[in-house]
Amino acid sequence: MKTDIILSGVGGQGILSIAAIIGEAAVNDGLYLKQSEIHGMSQRGGDVQSHLRISDRPIASDLIPLGSADIIISLEPMESLRYLPYLKEDGWLVTNSKPFENIPNYPAIEEVMNELDALPHKVIIDIDRIAGELGTPRSGNIIMLGAASPYIGIASSKLEAGIRNIFGRKGEQVVEANLKAFDAGRKAK
Repeated sequence: MKTDIILSGVGGQGILSIAAIIGEAAVNDGLYLKQSEIHGMSQRGGDVQSHLRISDRPIASDLIPLGSADIIISLEPMESLRYLPYLKEDGWLVTNSKPFENIPNYPAIEEVMNELDALPHKVIIDIDRIAGELGTPRSGNIIMLGAASPYIGIASSKLEAGIRNIFGRKGEQVVEANLKAFDAGRKAK
């Protein structure tokens, strides 16, 4: 088993939480894990990305070579485009359909979506709408994790346990809200 994942978005969207949950689930499943340095998190709204490598064998490098990522999980559609060169031919893109327009020259969303729609293996969902329906506007990252979970290679129950462990100190209400968000993401297609 080997899964190479690129996580991308902008600062404040919860990329670190996704990485922590997947990492916790992988380690608790007896898997090896390497994660690259995360870039851009020093400013809210700046580019954030991480390479996450999971395997049942030791991993030599924490960086994913171009054309080798099994999955890109992106909380922002333009950030998806930035990392497409890393995606392998049969890899999956799981991304948000709604832009986070953090730069003045953000491209037309129609152009971005046309490029993403051309991919053969993709899940594009509106996490903002789903989070709003759930009444948890800050749960978009966990909704996205749920949507990506079938492609990660770790049982959903292990990812749910990771959610419980990561959010447990914030109380049962927060844990339950995140589990509900994860389930909504799994059902969204």
